[in-house]
Amino acid sequence: MIDSHCHLDHEPLITNFDQVILRSKKAGIKKLLTICTTIKGFKNILKIIDKDPMIYGTFGIHPHETSTNVVDVETIIKNVLTNDKVIGIGETGLDFYYNNSDKKSQTESLEKHIHAAIELNIPIVIHSRNAESETYDILKKNHNGKLKILMHCFTGSLKLAYNMLSLNAMFSASGIITFKNSLNLQNTFKQIPLENLLIETDSPFLAPVPMRGKKNEPSFIKYTLTKLAELKGVTDNELSNITTKNFNKLFSINGN
Repeated sequence: MIDSHCHLDHEPLITNFDQVILRSKKAGIKKLLTICTTIKGFKNILKIIDKDPMIYGTFGIHPHETSTNVVDVETIIKNVLTNDKVIGIGETGLDFYYNNSDKKSQTESLEKHIHAAIELNIPIVIHSRNAESETYDILKKNHNGKLKILMHCFTGSLKLAYNMLSLNAMFSASGIITFKNSLNLQNTFKQIPLENLLIETDSPFLAPVPMRGKKNEPSFIKYTLTKLAELKGVTDNELSNITTKNFNKLFSINGN
């Protein structure tokens, strides 16, 4: 298994780092992608990815942070090239639910991240909440036919899924698909082809059933895997192999 989106620099994961990594390995996780959300936080990402060969990282500005973390395309590219284990751009995107940053700065930041991803030819990790049409329109407008898109913690509608599939996007399932009230989302994931699927924890957030109420961690990904396998009508082992292969292909990584 591969946890395609976690935040190892967040508490309580960072304080209990060694134990978290040990439990991840015992659970069968082969790779972890720890996600950058701020300029300052990238320093911690660089430290973390050097702690263990299984850990990779990204550089990006979360939509909540765009009002106070302004970057240009050149800065994004420079930071990505800091370390070979920085393999993606993001998370970036639009969040019009909380609006912690104004819509203009979110939009401008997203477009800069897209341009950097195109120039570097590496995946862009997209956060989208209450901004389906805007997210799709921006990605479509800036798409060059080769942009590699990962819809992180996908909770969008079936319409958005179909629209993003037209852009050859990948979709990452989080613990939300295990929630009892997520029937519409479960149905959407039934419609997404296996070759477009990844799994993630988004830890320390969104712990899956039966771990709800606890701080999430990468080792809990097995519950999301099991639920998604059930929805897709395949075995856990089959889905683990498929999502691992999909991750390695998307991020151009060799091995298991």
